[in-house]
Amino acid sequence: MPTYDYQCCGCGFVFEAARSVTSPKPRCPRCRGTVKTVILSPPAVHGSNAVGRERAVRSVPECGKGCRCCP
Repeated sequence: MPTYDYQCCGCGFVFEAARSVTSPKPRCPRCRGTVKTVILSPPAVHGSNAVGRERAVRSVPECGKGCRCCP
């Protein structure tokens, strides 16, 4: 079951919760307010997906070395 990061819209409390994709968002554990999903860190990539991701990142030119913003 994936873990999601949430932030309370009322008190601003940030917390994690393991939820299925189809389940409704939880309530804030502090004030029982409504929450929004936030991304605190990118998800980890493992296995063959990691290899493809690394190749894609290396194929993008670095700033100052042929990128569009630095001719």
